[in-house]
Amino acid sequence: MTAETGQAAPDFTLRNQHGQKVTLSEFRGGKNVILMFYPLAFTGTCTGELCTIRDRYTDFVNDDTTVLSVSCDSPNSLRVFAEQEGLTHSLLSDFWPHGEVSRAYGAFLEDKGFPTRATFVIDKAGVIRWSVVTSVGEARSADDYAAALAALA
Repeated sequence: MTAETGQAAPDFTLRNQHGQKVTLSEFRGGKNVILMFYPLAFTGTCTGELCTIRDRYTDFVNDDTTVLSVSCDSPNSLRVFAEQEGLTHSLLSDFWPHGEVSRAYGAFLEDKGFPTRATFVIDKAGVIRWSVVTSVGEARSADDYAAALAALA
């Protein structure tokens, strides 16, 4: 089952690249959330997408919005990946139970063991307002995220 526009976003708590717990519902009432699922750290398309977020940081991480990027990589792998690429937003590990959050959003590819590229824009009330799902090899556009956030204003 895929999480859909107009539904409450499934809540979760995952560890980030620094080992800190991050809970989606903690952003309710305060920030919109761009929730990005991606297949694997250290791969070309994933690195490109996350570096775009890095390069447009203030567009997506500010007083009104934050970005949470989720993969099934371990927190230690995510820490090295973040350091290598200069990524400062939260990279969350859906490592164990393996893919549980990705499954809750309908983004987990059972035959591959990792999530596809899926993005959900969640408003301050915790409701999914926009989403896009692409194939593993198809990059998403950060301009689409910006447009979805502008529509919330």
